[in-house]
Amino acid sequence: MNNYLSDLKNAFSDLDFNMISRVIESVEKVIDSGNTIHFIGNGGSAGTPSHSAGDWSKELGVATICHTDNISSLTAWANDTSYEEIFVNQLKVYLKSGDILLAYSGSGNSENVLRGVNYAKEMNCLTIGFTGDYKGGRGGELAKIVDYPLVFNTQSMERIEDLQLIINHIVKESIKSKRNINSSC
Repeated sequence: MNNYLSDLKNAFSDLDFNMISRVIESVEKVIDSGNTIHFIGNGGSAGTPSHSAGDWSKELGVATICHTDNISSLTAWANDTSYEEIFVNQLKVYLKSGDILLAYSGSGNSENVLRGVNYAKEMNCLTIGFTGDYKGGRGGELAKIVDYPLVFNTQSMERIEDLQLIINHIVKESIKSKRNINSSC
């Protein structure tokens, strides 16, 4: 087996299914409460939040906001304050106590994501982080500050980003299965 496939196999076999179960339960509580799920991410890890917010609102009927989707707002905040504050400034407008924040950073050290998580914690929101062992960083600072860290055992940014989307699909499909939700894709 080549190195790529071996690393992929290890990353999958090391998934923390207990943590994934806690994430699923937390998302279900937010759905039941009528609160909102917020998504933030940086770089390549900004695509998964957009994809997931669309899937989850459509297929689970939950209010979602992906804070990477409005490029005008994103660049205005970056220009008028700083790139590091783009998520905090948006969250100040939309985040309410009891909401949940899903944060994506392959390295776990994206400053804008970390600041967004810290703000969400100040607002008494549950935080979930999706990261990896990029350059041996073991999830970076993100893994240390979120309530539920999902740290993928791979140093490959591509595999980290792949697993971010796979876990989002697992969460969504698990909830649909539990609640007998049938939706067309």
